[in-house]
Amino acid sequence: MKIALAQLNYHIGNFEANTQKIIKTLEEQKAKGVDLVVFAELCICGYPPRDFLEYPEFIDHCEAEAQKVAAASVGIACIIGLPKLNPVLEGKDLYNVAYFIEDGKVKQTVKKALLPTYDVFDEYRYFEPAHEFKCVDFKGYKIALTVCEDLWNLGDNPLYKTCPMDELIKEEPDLMINIAASPFAYNHDEERIFVLSQNCHKYNLPLFYVNHVGAQTELIFDGGSLVFDKAGDIVHEFKYFEEDVQVFDVEQIKRSIVLNKEQVRQTHTEQVYQALILGIKDYFEKSGFTKATLGLSGGIDSAVVCALACEALGAENVMAVLMPSKYSSDHSIKDAEDLVKNLGCKSTIISIEEVADAFEHTLKPEFKDLPANVTEENIQARSRGVILMAMSNKFGYILLNTSNKSESAVGYGTLYGDMCGAISVIGDCYKTQVYQLAEYINRQKEIIPVNSIVKPPSAELRPGQKDSDSLPDYDILDKILFEYIELKKSLKDIVSLGYDEALVKRILKMVNQAEFKRYQTPPTLRVSPKAFGMGRRMPIVGKYLS
Repeated sequence: MKIALAQLNYHIGNFEANTQKIIKTLEEQKAKGVDLVVFAELCICGYPPRDFLEYPEFIDHCEAEAQKVAAASVGIACIIGLPKLNPVLEGKDLYNVAYFIEDGKVKQTVKKALLPTYDVFDEYRYFEPAHEFKCVDFKGYKIALTVCEDLWNLGDNPLYKTCPMDELIKEEPDLMINIAASPFAYNHDEERIFVLSQNCHKYNLPLFYVNHVGAQTELIFDGGSLVFDKAGDIVHEFKYFEEDVQVFDVEQIKRSIVLNKEQVRQTHTEQVYQALILGIKDYFEKSGFTKATLGLSGGIDSAVVCALACEALGAENVMAVLMPSKYSSDHSIKDAEDLVKNLGCKSTIISIEEVADAFEHTLKPEFKDLPANVTEENIQARSRGVILMAMSNKFGYILLNTSNKSESAVGYGTLYGDMCGAISVIGDCYKTQVYQLAEYINRQKEIIPVNSIVKPPSAELRPGQKDSDSLPDYDILDKILFEYIELKKSLKDIVSLGYDEALVKRILKMVNQAEFKRYQTPPTLRVSPKAFGMGRRMPIVGKYLS
């Protein structure tokens, strides 16, 4: 039996495009003599559909498109994922299912049992879990078919009380197939490989695993579909961050004939770079946008975002807006101009001095003789935000936010100023990671000016200002933030690592007090295991560590 795994890029709610892509792949694989084509979890509607699932018409569309796929499956079999109505009154109204389709008909429906409700996942909000399990019989093989999380309940502290494979193995299956929607984080490919390999060890079966690829707003799916032999060794590892379809002979896999060598693992920086490119590209293409704009300061953050945007969209579709103030240094303007020259993108210079002065003049009767403080600094940042949004409105540009995770974590940014935008490109990258991205971008030649990388970071909102005036050095700050945000360590635990207690208290307080700002920021491309946004839900008015 020949099985094709189809790792494709779907578009949420774009039923026609998704179905056409699936049917086209079926036709191509049928011509090659393939017996079974396996597509990803919820491929019919795209993942995650979120509250679209609450609309009956959306569910009707899914079933109608699934029937179109079935009609195109004469002479071949396939597995597709979709939401399906639960006919039982009690419980949730939907199941997350896999259809096994053969010769034009849906022969079997497999329901997902383990519904993740943590981090970015919220499946129990919509779906009823399966309670019955049955293998799929096809061409003399017994297939243990599961959906994504159903294979993740391993380890010393299992999240769920049941394990679907423990039931399916009783029927003595010949192989496992798992259809998934597993989003990217820079450490997730190693974790994914380990968990799936452990299933092969435990059940002594080969495994065919197919994942989504492509970005859906903030979530990025990296692909990396996998085939394992029964010993848990990788037989084939698919491409990352691009579509890929591969065909396998089940008997070869059962005999553990390695079809290719395991891919060399990319560094985290390489993975993040590719993920951000895909995230920008799909955000624009799937939203029907083509042109981007951003504020270019001469600093490293905006330089990295500009370089990523040019790579993703084409330099001709990127407008960099230089907005010097009376505090901007000459070298900052030159650094920004050098970057524009290196990238070949469009640019313009709009001074904010008169705009900021006008605001201050208008407010003078209210402010009277009160001394200048952060208010005047924020007026400058908001003046830039107004200009960027005006450019966006007038010319149809989509504004890219250039704030990094370190700034967002401690609230070092201005609401409606440098924190505005449609999508946050590096908002899940700490400042130290931004430097690593800059070095990677410059791996073959200087694109980002060296001066943008080596000079002390500054918002340039007052004379001689540096980030270090308000924040600890990023090398220290980022390590403490990582311990608190990603690893969820307590104050006591972080201090025990050798950090100054007063400093740790200050940083944690800044993080929690900045929650109100993060509620009002754009969606952030997720590249870490714990990103701000839908995957980290904190109360604004919480007292803990504030």
